[in-house]
Amino acid sequence: MLPASELWTWSDPMGEALHLLRMTGTFYFRAEFSEPWGIEIPPMPDTLWFHVVTHGSAAIVLPPTGEQDVPLAPGGLALVPHGAGHGLRSAPDAPMHSASHIPHDFLSERYAVLRHGGGGERSTMVCGAVRFDHPAARALVALLPPVIRIGATENAGAEWLSGTLGLLAAEVTQLRPGGEAVITRLSDIVVIQAIRAWIESDPAARTGWLGALQDPQIGRALTLIHRDPAREWTVAALAAETSMSRSAFAARFTELVGEAAMHYVTRWRMHTAMTWLADDTMTVGEISGRLGYRSEAAFSRAFKRVIGVAPGAARRAAISSAQVPPSAQLQTG
Repeated sequence: MLPASELWTWSDPMGEALHLLRMTGTFYFRAEFSEPWGIEIPPMPDTLWFHVVTHGSAAIVLPPTGEQDVPLAPGGLALVPHGAGHGLRSAPDAPMHSASHIPHDFLSERYAVLRHGGGGERSTMVCGAVRFDHPAARALVALLPPVIRIGATENAGAEWLSGTLGLLAAEVTQLRPGGEAVITRLSDIVVIQAIRAWIESDPAARTGWLGALQDPQIGRALTLIHRDPAREWTVAALAAETSMSRSAFAARFTELVGEAAMHYVTRWRMHTAMTWLADDTMTVGEISGRLGYRSEAAFSRAFKRVIGVAPGAARRAAISSAQVPPSAQLQTG
């Protein structure tokens, strides 16, 4: 029998996936805008942006989709999950300026104040760029729509938003001792709650991998794979864990997840390996053993088949990317 501390995860695989949304590479700025104003944020692969209006109003611009501006009222929140270039502006006719050309007053390595605009009516925002390392988190974020917008009062259960955003706005007004830690924790909550609100309200969240996580039996199988990718999983073993026949489990897993169970196991192992390679604290041999491979050569072959490059090349690329934080990307354009 599972310990009481772990029982919730079996009835809530989605909760466990959300628990793994641990953010890294974070960068935050408080924006003080005066109308007319507009900024363009460059593309940043593997980065999720969040934007919170603490006073005034703003609109998110998502080229090249051609969609109308996505408005944000005071207390509103928007997530731009996929690292796409986008903009913020006061009105459709406001001039746009690259964020990399607007001076940033860096109060610390990860926190800055940005002031911009024509001197008219003022708006303030809290914005942040975050990344996710865990493969479950990346898989979840990859399924999000191009933008998630949550108003302060329009969503059921949105009382969490005003309270959390109020704390966040108060904290960024003046960076106090321990302020970065508080901002980081509050931002974690804001992003996770926004994603959870989308999952609860959008029918698209009940299909594919997200829908599979919410299936009682396949969700349990996915959680087992995520927790222990090194185990010598077979279709029969996973079927037994979910109290299904082998054939019924195999068919349902493929139907809900979109790929065969053993292909998913292998792919999950390789994306887990990608996370460990980027950490640069284990050798390739240690990673292969930790994932259950009997030889480094066998692991390397599987890795290259799934990822497309050898483990060493993947490690070099991951380390190089990690060395360029969102703050540096924003400054360099």
